[in-house]
Amino acid sequence: MANQPLPFDPIARAAGLWEERVGPSGAMAAVTSVMRVQQILQSTVDAALKPHGLTFARFEALVLLTFSRRGSLPMRVMGERLQLHPTSVTNIVDRLEADGLVKRTPHPSDRRTTLVEISPAGRDLCDAATKAVSEVNLGLRGLTDRQTEQLTDLLSKVRRAAGDFGD
Repeated sequence: MANQPLPFDPIARAAGLWEERVGPSGAMAAVTSVMRVQQILQSTVDAALKPHGLTFARFEALVLLTFSRRGSLPMRVMGERLQLHPTSVTNIVDRLEADGLVKRTPHPSDRRTTLVEISPAGRDLCDAATKAVSEVNLGLRGLTDRQTEQLTDLLSKVRRAAGDFGD
C-alpha cells in the first residue's frame, strides 16, 4: 500500500486518457481496479499472516483441511479445490509438513493415494491465522455486507465465463 494517498484517482485519470486515445474505457478501468484491489488485499492478508509464519497458499490449504469432514484430503483433491497444479500442492504440503502442521498418511483403501491430514498444531495455527485475517476483513474495506455479496456475484460471472467452474 502507498504511504501517502495520491490527491487523485490514477485509474480514473488513465480511463479518461484511454477514452480520448483508444476508445471506451469501462473494461480497462474495471480490470485495472481489480488488479490494484488484488494488490491491496494481498498486502493486507500477507501482513496478517506473516506473524503466523504462513503464506496465503499455506493458509488456504490449512483452512481446506479444517473444513474437510475428517481433517484430511487426498493431495489430488486439495489441488482441485485450491485450483493449483500438483507441483504447487506438493510444495505447500512439504512446507506445512516440515513445520509439523500436517502429515502425509497412506489412503486406507487406495495405495496410489496419499492423504494430507492436519495436525493439532495445524488446527491451532489455522484458528489463530483465521482470527488475524478476519480482524482485517481479509483486506476488504469500504463495502457493506450487501456490496460484498454483489462484488462476489459479479466476479463469479467473470470466473464462470472464463471456465473457472461450471454450474
